[in-house]
Amino acid sequence: MKSKIILLSMLLLNVLVFAQEEDAWVFFADKENVAQSIANPITILTQRAIDRKNNQGISIDERDVPVNEAYIFQIKNATGITVFAKSKWFNAIHVRGTQANISALETTFGFVSSIQFADSGLATLAPLAPVNKFEIEDTAIDFVYGDALNQVDMINADYLHEQDYTGTNILVAVIDAGFPNVNTMGAFQRLRDAGGLLDGYDFVDRTDDIYAYAGNSHGTRVLSTMAAYVENEYVGTAPDAKYYLFRTEDVASETPVEESYWVEAAERADSLGVDIINTSLGYKSYDNSNYSYNNEDLDGATAYITKGSNIAYEKGLLLVNSDGNSGSGGLGAPADSPEVMSIGAVDENGEYAYFSSQGSDYQPTQKPDVVARGQSAFLVDENNVISQNSGTSFSSPIMAGAMACFKQAFPNMSNDDLKQAVYESASQYNTPDYFLGYGIPNFENAVTTALSTNTLENEQLEVYPNPASQSVNFSLPVKIKQAKVYMFDILGKLVLEAAIDTTKHSINIGELPRGVYVLKVQSEDINFGTFKLIKD
Repeated sequence: MKSKIILLSMLLLNVLVFAQEEDAWVFFADKENVAQSIANPITILTQRAIDRKNNQGISIDERDVPVNEAYIFQIKNATGITVFAKSKWFNAIHVRGTQANISALETTFGFVSSIQFADSGLATLAPLAPVNKFEIEDTAIDFVYGDALNQVDMINADYLHEQDYTGTNILVAVIDAGFPNVNTMGAFQRLRDAGGLLDGYDFVDRTDDIYAYAGNSHGTRVLSTMAAYVENEYVGTAPDAKYYLFRTEDVASETPVEESYWVEAAERADSLGVDIINTSLGYKSYDNSNYSYNNEDLDGATAYITKGSNIAYEKGLLLVNSDGNSGSGGLGAPADSPEVMSIGAVDENGEYAYFSSQGSDYQPTQKPDVVARGQSAFLVDENNVISQNSGTSFSSPIMAGAMACFKQAFPNMSNDDLKQAVYESASQYNTPDYFLGYGIPNFENAVTTALSTNTLENEQLEVYPNPASQSVNFSLPVKIKQAKVYMFDILGKLVLEAAIDTTKHSINIGELPRGVYVLKVQSEDINFGTFKLIKD
């Protein structure tokens, strides 16, 4: 009997000690070599990232400079502290330890500017939390292409494919839970052969082995809706994009550190020049309820991951996120961000899927933004079997793949304008609600909107005559020496491409059929927008 009492006492002591462990963010006061790094951005960013920022007019600033590793080293050696993640955007690290040991960091180290506990009862910080994650319903089936076509055709992404916009040259980061077998599955053979499967990293286990089984295959399934290709049986929405794979979700538990892993992954995506991030994860309720968010916290500005998403968007990344699978329970973070495209789910008939998280007045902007098929969506599982699963986890990447193709078609449009064109194309744009948002997009209509929108200033470029029968002349601004002209028919098909400069300033359109065309003119530095041209 005595031994049982001792054992019970030990167990209670272990529980007590464990309960004293807290999660927190430790913010640093400064960084090293800031001015030098900004002056020489290639030392902290890839050329692709620099080019993407320049193309969007986004400045490189102190947030792009890495965290001081010497500071992190000292914190790692502090009593009772474990470091899990770091963020250059926030100049912070995510730590775990007792409240006393974490609080001591602020007085021990002069470079620590502040500490923010995940438990809002311990500090003035907003709590953090994920939503009911996946809710996958597996149904292995004998797949036929017509069934798979439904989720592509529903949003008219096949129109983009028909125009040869399949995601080429677009970089997509998939931030998820696990990617087993992606490096060996037949469904990704075409992607691998084309060099489309790029780098990856597991931020949870801190390993480059992104393809090892880590308790979940959710990421593999998510990726398949965009990148898988099985001849005559399955095609993802962006089969020719290139993909980085990042694991940030630990399915064994729900703790705020997963938000920190996500911010780290987003920062790496930014430094690599990624164009689009798809995240089929959400955060609202944690194992420790003290860390969980209330509905009021999902205001687009409170959760750590939401604040990270807002910075990511500011840095030029287009963010697509699953809305959540909580129905009337509401969405989670970072789907609450006004900058994030939050994707709800519908069934094969375009009707609201019962599990799709609903928006509310707590969000500052319309949520969800738009929807795609998420109920019984088709995908390829980790066993290379075409199957059906349900969840906004799949409506999100279906949409993200379509956005990759759309961005390929309009590489110089701002992310704001790309999103707006998609929203305006959706089925209930004029009457949005908390179930479907703006509704189901139609990417053919989005192309038409994009072609008719002058997205940047017209720097006094002149196009004449209009109407024209044989040739069209261009008068470039004095400071512009050369430019490219792209001519599209009313269906959005590119029918002519030509270079112009100060000596060759006209194009021949004599062989084109009569009708209405759209001209897009851009130089290396300026997008002059689009112009309607009538061919006699």
